[in-house]
Amino acid sequence: MRTKMVAGNWKMNMTLQEGVVLATELKNQVVNPSCAVVIGTPFIHLATVAELLKDSPIAVAAENCADKEKGAYTGEVSAAMVASTGAEYCILGHSERRAYYGETYEILKDKVELALANNLRPIFCIGEVKEEREAGKQNEVVKAQLEGSVFHLSAEDFGKIVLAYEPVWAIGTGLTATPEQAQEIHAYIRGLVAEKYGEQVAEDCTILYGGSCNAKNAAELFANPDVDGGLIGGASLKAADFCAIIAAR
Repeated sequence: MRTKMVAGNWKMNMTLQEGVVLATELKNQVVNPSCAVVIGTPFIHLATVAELLKDSPIAVAAENCADKEKGAYTGEVSAAMVASTGAEYCILGHSERRAYYGETYEILKDKVELALANNLRPIFCIGEVKEEREAGKQNEVVKAQLEGSVFHLSAEDFGKIVLAYEPVWAIGTGLTATPEQAQEIHAYIRGLVAEKYGEQVAEDCTILYGGSCNAKNAAELFANPDVDGGLIGGASLKAADFCAIIAAR
């Protein structure tokens, strides 16, 4: 039985003090969620927020980790450091990291391996840009992203990964994949996992939708059989909006 999940990605928002306020609001409101709940916070929030939420049903994720184990890499944060804060998840491969910071398949492969080695569950993002969607290449793109960074893993390790399909053309644009588009590509992704690891691993794989998912469209998106929840950006920055999405799951 695969895990249903709603994960928030705060991105570069919220001071530490503001983050504590939001996390406290969520702790008070998310009591018996219908699914797993995760919030991804900036690095400097992790230890404080993880401690605040440790007796709640909400887990904490880092938004990234370094592709090196340790050493002279000024400004980087290792997977071991992330794990030491009490965080349980790590968001990797987000389209913003790929686009703005040049993260390649090989870099992400290293990050995934380091996250797993430190008992972090990667939330691994895949998805196409607008030009690729318009050219009908979305399937080709997500297949290459999976093969380049995670399909080398054993079935056991792959089973620890949460996939997040994010159509890049829908992130922060107000555009959203239709429920039909979301279901079509989620089913395709699950089929790729089945080809690689077998039907049971594919059936157990949690695949989230990310891309302008909000309280108004979440229920319709989540009603699809292969959409297991959402990776939420802007709508995770307000407790009421995020809780409404959790309720939709």
